[in-house]
Amino acid sequence: MPKPKLNIIKPLSVAQLPDGDVLSRLNAVHDGMLDNPAFPNPPVDMAGFKAAIDAYTAAVAAALDGGKSAIVERDKRRTEAILMLRLLGHYVEAACKNDLQTFVSSGFVPASTTRTPPQPVSIPSILRVDQGNTGQLLVTIQPVAKARSYELRYAPVPPAGATVNWTTVAVASTKPATPINNLTPGTNYTFQVRAFGKLGFSDWSVSAERMSI
Repeated sequence: MPKPKLNIIKPLSVAQLPDGDVLSRLNAVHDGMLDNPAFPNPPVDMAGFKAAIDAYTAAVAAALDGGKSAIVERDKRRTEAILMLRLLGHYVEAACKNDLQTFVSSGFVPASTTRTPPQPVSIPSILRVDQGNTGQLLVTIQPVAKARSYELRYAPVPPAGATVNWTTVAVASTKPATPINNLTPGTNYTFQVRAFGKLGFSDWSVSAERMSI
């Protein structure tokens, strides 16, 4: 008989968060752990942790002018503070004995244990169709999240009621614009795009039209 899965409470990672959100989490953990009887022996000195937060705060403000040295200093201070946060997170994870109320008293946010199932990709769109060289049109695609690649199809605009005779090309990336070559000058062309994701293709987009010259 399989053993039941144990969901261990773990801190939510802040590595990908913007600076303002990271600072908010750092301050919350400092305030939550300071003199908290549930966590009497933190591996990081709270005064030193506060000093690191303050240095990071000042570095973020100084980097707003875009200076290279200020940005390097900000990233250095960010790394130092996050390393301290990780040490505290490991300690809280062990010391809370998997009790959620004790865990959140530390100021840490628990990571979700629920996996989000894969979702179909959204339908992309054609932002614009520009003239390139003679007989060439450049198609700019609006990317969508989770898309692995795209398919672009095009055809001369047919007479009313006639069947569209599509030509389909694979598009690995939306940048730069996708060139469609060997078109007939003076002919109107219609374009559609779809995205490919983990669950397959999206529907085709709304058509975009442009005359080739």
